[in-house]
Amino acid sequence: MILSIVIPTKNEEKCLPKLLESIRKQTFEDYEIIVADNKSDDKTREIAKKFGCAVTKGGMPGPGRNLGAKIAKGEILLFLDSDTELENEFFLELLVEEFKDRKLDVAVPMSYADGSVLDNLYYGFWNSLVKSFQIISPFAGGWCIFARKEIHDKINGFDEKIVLGEDSDYAKRSGKVGKFRALKGVKIKVSPRRFAKEGHLKIIIQSVWTGLYWAVKGRDRKNKAGYEFDIYNDKKK
Repeated sequence: MILSIVIPTKNEEKCLPKLLESIRKQTFEDYEIIVADNKSDDKTREIAKKFGCAVTKGGMPGPGRNLGAKIAKGEILLFLDSDTELENEFFLELLVEEFKDRKLDVAVPMSYADGSVLDNLYYGFWNSLVKSFQIISPFAGGWCIFARKEIHDKINGFDEKIVLGEDSDYAKRSGKVGKFRALKGVKIKVSPRRFAKEGHLKIIIQSVWTGLYWAVKGRDRKNKAGYEFDIYNDKKK
């Protein structure tokens, strides 16, 4: 098997079907889907099984991805957030081919949001940073990361003690033992729901805070930025 798609979830009955349906429409077919679920109390697990996904124990995004990768059979891992969507039916075919042709070990595609102009200005700036620093200091968004299984295992996966920024830490560490690059093909569609829920200002402050904290003290393992994983559950007060 070439590709193992790992999706960490927590009460994602609204978003997960869109992602799984977009995967089902892909021209590339040599893959498995693993949903690492963090004790959802909605229909997340039921939906995953309906689409033929393997369902395993999850946690916060970092631990969830590691638990999914632990049972993965593919030579390449693809970590996706549950609120992403593969709009282009050739997404997997084109990016897996590019990943292999360029002999990459870890890679991320460019991103765009199905939202406002301000949302896409944010992701446009993000894309420019990823491309500018891909060689000297790699970083990534956890919503879409390709990684060779052997590299993932070599660096012991995501640092499970980091709450915010575990994805960029993963990119930086993997870039030291393998080849990290930004992918040039199709973009990944990212949901703007965190902007809608928390506001652009809060997200920007969190991003800047994380960058400054890393520069001064290193990894933020105490969640100083106040990041929350499950903020979209309507039942949550």
